[in-house]
Amino acid sequence: MEKFFNIKCRASGLVPNVVVLVATVRALKMHGGGPSVTAGVPLKREYTEENIQLVADGCCNLQKQIQIAQLFGVPVVVALNVFKTDTRAEIDLVCELAKRAGAFDAVPCYHWSIGGKGSVDLAWAVREAASKRSRFQFLYDVQLPIVEKIRTIAQAVYGAKDIELSPEAQSKIDRYTQQGFGNLPICMAKTHLSLSHEPDKKGVPRDFILPISDVRASIGAGFIYPLVGMMSTMPGLPTRPCFYDIDLDTETEQVKGLF
Repeated sequence: MEKFFNIKCRASGLVPNVVVLVATVRALKMHGGGPSVTAGVPLKREYTEENIQLVADGCCNLQKQIQIAQLFGVPVVVALNVFKTDTRAEIDLVCELAKRAGAFDAVPCYHWSIGGKGSVDLAWAVREAASKRSRFQFLYDVQLPIVEKIRTIAQAVYGAKDIELSPEAQSKIDRYTQQGFGNLPICMAKTHLSLSHEPDKKGVPRDFILPISDVRASIGAGFIYPLVGMMSTMPGLPTRPCFYDIDLDTETEQVKGLF
């Protein structure tokens, strides 16, 4: 969202009307201190049974995400993606805390179990929120120095205390500035698993220093992209690509192996 707003909307002139923030009870439980989840391994009981305390503790992350969207002056509708193991008490708690944090609305969505009709209430909420006057604004002025734009994102969005530039990162910033590219927007390359640079830091990490290991430029695309921590820019592809299992049945003309 931050990249879309600060980069794409700036270049295209698009003005967003509403942010739809998708949440799940399970994800919030993880942010509340729930056990780690491993792909292919059955979920721990904390995620399949009611646990109000974990949900309440994890909603700090949801509240922070709402606050981030509000920095841009855009109303937020929380879409709670409901699964069969979620209880009414957990659902009600998430919606209540989301509204208390400033969300325009918070709507339980049941498309997982009953398809499109399970999200009709969400559609109405989005329509109502989008009908309000937008007060959209960018987070930073592109004319600021590159370091200050990075620092603004780190502090205002991620909640960092400050940033720490490696010698290489500082050297690249100096070079891009000298070459006349200092007025480009910033596209942070950072883990999506945490507000910080450490994937295992859930909830709302505070008072951390965000390390910038390198800074690169995509001049054609029109942005500068800092690498946060040990972030890799290589695509996360499996050793055996999925296309090996995809085929076309020439008799039925049905594609096989997509799911």
